[in-house]
Amino acid sequence: MYLGRVIGRVVASQRYEGLDGVPLQIVQPLDERGASMGGSLIACSAISSGPGDLIHYVDGREAALALPDETFVPVDATIMGFVEQAVVGETDLAKDPEPSR
Repeated sequence: MYLGRVIGRVVASQRYEGLDGVPLQIVQPLDERGASMGGSLIACSAISSGPGDLIHYVDGREAALALPDETFVPVDATIMGFVEQAVVGETDLAKDPEPSR
């Protein structure tokens, strides 16, 4: 399970059959301090997340199995839930989108 922040949404006019109605979001992975880590990725969302939300996500086979009503879909990452609080030092990552480094 990984920490990330939703930074955008994706609109796809053609999708794999099992992904109809599944929202696609752009996620920026975060390190343990809440700083951006690596490039952004596209993830399916099993919850109603949107830009600015601090989330946790899974990748690999777990991501493919995490979507409701599907036994297997070809995805690499799925948003599993919101992070309501993640405190590092004096900073709550859920409230401060750009923690000091």
